Amino acid sequence: MKDFYNVGIIGATGMVGQRFMLLLENHPWFKVKVLAASARSAGKPYAEAVGRKWSMTVPIPDKYKDICVKDASADAEEIAGEVDFVFCAVDMKKDEIKALEERYARLECPVISNNSANRFTPDVPMIVPEINPEHAAVIEFQRKRLGTKRGFIAVKSNCSLQSYVPALHPLRQFGLSKVLVCTYQAISGAGKTFASWPEMIDNVIPFIGGEEEKSEKEPLKLFGRLENGVIVPADSPAFTAQCIRVPVSDGHMGAVFASFDQKLPPLPEIIDIWNSYEGEAQRRKLPSAPKQFLKYFDEDNRPQTGLDRMRENGMGVSIGRLREDTQYDIKFVCLSHNTIRGAAGGGVLMAELLTSMGYMD
Repeated sequence: MKDFYNVGIIGATGMVGQRFMLLLENHPWFKVKVLAASARSAGKPYAEAVGRKWSMTVPIPDKYKDICVKDASADAEEIAGEVDFVFCAVDMKKDEIKALEERYARLECPVISNNSANRFTPDVPMIVPEINPEHAAVIEFQRKRLGTKRGFIAVKSNCSLQSYVPALHPLRQFGLSKVLVCTYQAISGAGKTFASWPEMIDNVIPFIGGEEEKSEKEPLKLFGRLENGVIVPADSPAFTAQCIRVPVSDGHMGAVFASFDQKLPPLPEIIDIWNSYEGEAQRRKLPSAPKQFLKYFDEDNRPQTGLDRMRENGMGVSIGRLREDTQYDIKFVCLSHNTIRGAAGGGVLMAELLTSMGYMD
């Protein structure tokens, strides 16, 4: 590893781009050198370009205010030449995103993507460092397809998955066979605040476009295997999902019901499995890794969004209300911060993992 890496943020004026900026403000490995967005923002100081779209609860850090925003598309070659890799969180059509990310990769600039466009490209790894770090090995096959030496694309999963899939993963040893999940998702998942979406105040919307399909398919890629140069999704468990938008600023909650092929240990032992679980991020002591990835709350009324979404600086997953169920084997609830663990923070942690494994050198 080098002492530090110059990075760019593509889509820096959007909500996830803003979150990337805050998380990287004082990062020990990564130094933000380039901010890029659409053509309408290009050529302006960042503070002017983002204007009223700044959605974070803290002001724009001074170090970013006067950075001249580049055009993510027109200036791609220039950007790729200035940075070691980029974080990408853009609001574009899927085919446009795929073309943009592949362009950067072919320019020998690795792409850490928050976008959904490449999640099911077979040789693009979708990595949660505590779940499937071994999927990084597919990068060498992707590089052969792209004809690159350094360039590649790696993506993070949908933000709501980060609340419940981490809790299911350590229980797969008991033959996880069937999962029903209902997610209750914050408005920041739609890139909104209550100021920009007043219709959400005192309201619940029982539909989020495309979210249920992602919730049912993406866990199977996370649980998949590398075979013949691609990631083959797992055949099981069977997932079914309902996804609901709720009047919460940040934090996605999941109500989970799960069945298993094998007899489960007593509930206290399941709780011990969760509380003691460590993944590769913890073993490598990555800068953004939570010390305790999974934490179980014994109180009946926890986890709560307002109290627990910022646990471990927003990178932890909180679990509660584990019980036996009459239709499934067990049921429980989970919570994670959707724009930190679920989006930008998950991307930063994935970048730290891949950097520690040598993929950015």
